[in-house]
Amino acid sequence: MADKKKILLSGIKSSGRMHIGNYFGALRQFVEMQDDHENYVFVANYHSMTTVRDPKLLEQQTIDIVLDYLAVGLDPKKVNLYLQSDVPEVTELTWIFNCLVTVPYLQRAHSYKDMIAKKKEPNAGLFDYPVLMAADILIQDTDVVPVGRDQKQHIEYARDIAEKFNAAYGEVFKLPEPIILEEVETIKGLDGRKMSKSYGNTIPLFATDDEIKKAVMSIPTDSKAVEEPKDPQECNVFYFHKLFAGDDLEKIEKRYREGGMGYKESKEILIENMTAFIGPLRKNREEFAKDTDHVMNILKDGGNNARVRAKEKLALVRKHSGIIKAN
Repeated sequence: MADKKKILLSGIKSSGRMHIGNYFGALRQFVEMQDDHENYVFVANYHSMTTVRDPKLLEQQTIDIVLDYLAVGLDPKKVNLYLQSDVPEVTELTWIFNCLVTVPYLQRAHSYKDMIAKKKEPNAGLFDYPVLMAADILIQDTDVVPVGRDQKQHIEYARDIAEKFNAAYGEVFKLPEPIILEEVETIKGLDGRKMSKSYGNTIPLFATDDEIKKAVMSIPTDSKAVEEPKDPQECNVFYFHKLFAGDDLEKIEKRYREGGMGYKESKEILIENMTAFIGPLRKNREEFAKDTDHVMNILKDGGNNARVRAKEKLALVRKHSGIIKAN
């Protein structure tokens, strides 16, 4: 008898355009793992409400994320694609978890601390963000969660909360493990900082050819002449070659170290390789966007499957914690 597949779960907020950091840091893993795991991949539209206030924008960005998932190669026959909002059991579980965690515990969350450091006043949704995420993970009996290294704390919170519940009410939740691609870790942006929409340093995953050219040409470089040797590890342009150059990377690196490659030529090569990579993805997305009814049916099926598991887990949680139903 074959071993039962491990359950993999992850989600992305519907709060803006996907960028290449999302792909290399997360989406690529989802695609590579879809044959080896039982997959639950969702659009975190409840999480998005911590920042998005425009209902039409939230609705459109939610659908956009689903199109992005499909365009990069997630197969709905292998992956349960669904909306966070189609599994309302998650929000009930969040309340139950909230009664186990303390305010000081949540104040250690990176997202909250970053907001305070910026002297901004976080809303309660952002403060409670780690608990909702823990509920997303634990309600599906998740084994593994692909994350960037900077997101590892989210999995630690989920494990902590699972242990708190199990200690209080009995063994109900398993402890999920993070999957981190060591060779990728955090993807850099155009300015060398972490690629982030909040920094304005992203390259959209489905960018047009003009957007790609504009983004690459904006990457800052030093003033070294064409013939001067250059340290590839100190060059933001070369960093992106490592993602897109493929078999040509060694040749590019050699020319950097020996001299003879200027930054203009380096950027032109990067534009060519990046366009060749993004172009087919963009066409895939355009095809899926032509049939929104099909996309909604995919979400419906995935949501039904996710909710079956969620209902079963929540029933067990209620039984263990003393929450009864009168009908």
